[in-house]
Amino acid sequence: MKLLVVDDSAVIRKVIKAAADVLQLETIEAEDGIEALEKVAAHHAGIDLILLDWNMPEMNGYDVLVEIKTNDKYKHIPVMMVTTEGQQSSIVAAVRAGADNYLVKPFTVEELETKIVECLGKAGGF
Repeated sequence: MKLLVVDDSAVIRKVIKAAADVLQLETIEAEDGIEALEKVAAHHAGIDLILLDWNMPEMNGYDVLVEIKTNDKYKHIPVMMVTTEGQQSSIVAAVRAGADNYLVKPFTVEELETKIVECLGKAGGF
């Protein structure tokens, strides 16, 4: 199974990749929203889950989420927001836009792994 990890922080991408490795999942990385949409377009048939930061340069994660969930080719891909945006209004907005799960930074590796497994379980086959 394959994850698309979208975060402008190389450290966060590394932490998520380490958790994915433990779960024996492949990762594709993107540093911003524009690159994320390019990766989705190129790999959408093989992406099982997108982990998406909110605050990024070029295009923020919320706009990426909306773009993914309104595109018939991509809307089936589960998206988990992994972000410092912890306000209730942000969480509600993301869920209404189609986010399948939400994890607020900072998080523990165990919390991250649990949320990934939950999302992949909903996607039908972890």
